Amino acid sequence: MTKVAASSLRKGSVVDMDGKLYVVLNAENIHPGKGTPVTQLNMRRISDGVKVSERYRTTEQVERAFVDQRDHTFLYQDGEGYHFMNPETFDQLVASEDVIGDLGAYLQENMTVVLSTHNDVPIALELPRTVTLEIVETEPSVKGQTASSSYKPAILSNGVRTMVPPYIASGTRVIILTEDGSYQERAKD
Repeated sequence: MTKVAASSLRKGSVVDMDGKLYVVLNAENIHPGKGTPVTQLNMRRISDGVKVSERYRTTEQVERAFVDQRDHTFLYQDGEGYHFMNPETFDQLVASEDVIGDLGAYLQENMTVVLSTHNDVPIALELPRTVTLEIVETEPSVKGQTASSSYKPAILSNGVRTMVPPYIASGTRVIILTEDGSYQERAKD
């Protein structure tokens, strides 16, 4: 364990507070006009999934726990959880629904992800930046609508709703950003 400045923590970092491990869900550095700059951390306790919010002065030190971050291949999901395999050792790990959260919608069979583990227990997941999905339902395009007009709602093959340009029709494969589920571009396949 080492001490690091609170302002250096990012999403996915793991900290040790009072002997318990917490994964950072999001970190925001706030610089008010007057007063001391602070870092707002929203975290999830790894042992039981309880979410907490902490505020530190940006210069305060926090204990950072070291985690093993390795590429893993997503295999499948069942009642036990999400199953991943280390491609080097072929060891399999099961991550719970709490660890995966809403990222589970973007997991695809044989997808390579970065799985963070602490003492061989999965604690955080990092997806590839983009994923290719198919539009299963959207409104038909209206003649005369331009590409610069507003986006229309669409439902992806994983069940997630997103907004797409008016010229995108059902059955079109598109590239989606995994961090916020937004449309990036039409797939080139």
